[in-house]
Amino acid sequence: MLDERKNWPCNTCGADLRFEPGATELVCDHCGARQAIPDAPAARRRSLNEIDLALGLSDDLPPAQMEQVRITPCPSCGAQVEFQGATHATECPFCATPVSIGTGEERRIKPQAVMPFALNEGQAREAMTNWLGSLWFAPNGLQEYARKGRTLNGLYVPFWTFDAATRSHYAGARGDHYYESRTVTRDGKTTTEQVRKTRWSARSGWVARRFDDVLVLASTSLPRHYTDNLQPWDLSALQPWRDDYLAGFTAEGYTVSLADGHAMGRDVMAGVIKSDVRADIGGDEQRIDRIETDWKDETFKHVLLPIWMAAYKYNGKSYRFVVNGQTGKVQGERPYSAWKIAFAILAALIVAGIVLTVTQTR
Repeated sequence: MLDERKNWPCNTCGADLRFEPGATELVCDHCGARQAIPDAPAARRRSLNEIDLALGLSDDLPPAQMEQVRITPCPSCGAQVEFQGATHATECPFCATPVSIGTGEERRIKPQAVMPFALNEGQAREAMTNWLGSLWFAPNGLQEYARKGRTLNGLYVPFWTFDAATRSHYAGARGDHYYESRTVTRDGKTTTEQVRKTRWSARSGWVARRFDDVLVLASTSLPRHYTDNLQPWDLSALQPWRDDYLAGFTAEGYTVSLADGHAMGRDVMAGVIKSDVRADIGGDEQRIDRIETDWKDETFKHVLLPIWMAAYKYNGKSYRFVVNGQTGKVQGERPYSAWKIAFAILAALIVAGIVLTVTQTR
């Protein structure tokens, strides 16, 4: 869901203000006035505390942690667009289709924290074009189009974070390699070779781990591997929720429920626990027969993280790129140039032919 928040009027000229990435102030592009974002008071800083997961899953959160929102699906790509305040129409940043307000309304969990943009649009564009330039097989025309194309969209993307204290009992086996000599005869010649074997012994035990801020994308609008590959994020930069950081940007509401996000988060944690078990078993190989985990002190947060996004059409095909608004890391659909690939194959064949010719003349 895309959240078009209220406007922030300039105290000098009345034009809309926007948040200045990398700063702690709002800027008026019309008259140049700047307005500081006040520090969050202690009461709001406490909002960064974790929320009890059981209360969230049972839909029993306090009213202050919930909000009513109006939603409308994008008629083109299906993204859920969220409206607040007096906004009645907007543009879907995923496909640029105009969207008008509908009649649907939902009760949803409020964001607790936001990571403000650290990179501005120009810096994000530079990171993207440098990334495209590093892809040798990318079409030159696409790189040039990206440099001169439409402005990147700044978007706050929803995530869940999960904490948990775990203690896991496992049963399995440890495999230790050893070698035995074996005499073999081939073509009338007798040789001795070393044969690797594995000695297995039963193992069981306990491993424990405390997980902190396991990130799960709470959106279905972008491929998950895009945002997964934008990690790591420095979550110490999270700020208590303030609308000011959204001025001039769009915030997407979550489309992955807390329950589904929690299941994904547990899958991530289970993978880490499995690695812990293998390390605890030791040896050259490990076999895991069973892992039983006790989950305690489970909490969550709903946070928004910044990305710059661009969608380009080149030779009839769409390409989508996302840039981490904190670090400048880039991910996207890798484009290929047919003539560059053909040239590389031709060059390789020429080199192989030269090598073969030189070899044969010796």
